[in-house]
Amino acid sequence: MPQVDVKYFTPREAQKTLPLVKQIVRDILANANKIKTIAESIGDDFEENHEVKTLTAQIHSFMRELEEIGCTYKDWNFEIGLVDFPSVINGNDVLLCWKSDEEDIRFYHGLLDGFSGRKEIPQEYL
Repeated sequence: MPQVDVKYFTPREAQKTLPLVKQIVRDILANANKIKTIAESIGDDFEENHEVKTLTAQIHSFMRELEEIGCTYKDWNFEIGLVDFPSVINGNDVLLCWKSDEEDIRFYHGLLDGFSGRKEIPQEYL
């Protein structure tokens, strides 16, 4: 498998991407909500629905846009719009962590800690 170059962000660099990231996440969540509404109205066969297929393809395209920026969409329930940005804090590889109801990027967590392990980004990194 080819080696993928990881883009590391400082908190300031990640913050600069937020206007675009916010719009992409809004689009992902809007499409996911449309799919949920369709699923509720037509039941188990919703995955065969043409509109659902189109919306799903758009979600995949939006996620690729995030990956091109260098971040990753992490909210597989499509409820809080969670995005991680690779970074280094105190010499450790970490993920800066932002969710769609937050104005700024203020938290990070270890690579294996996940959302529940979020800590505030130390002031000297902001």
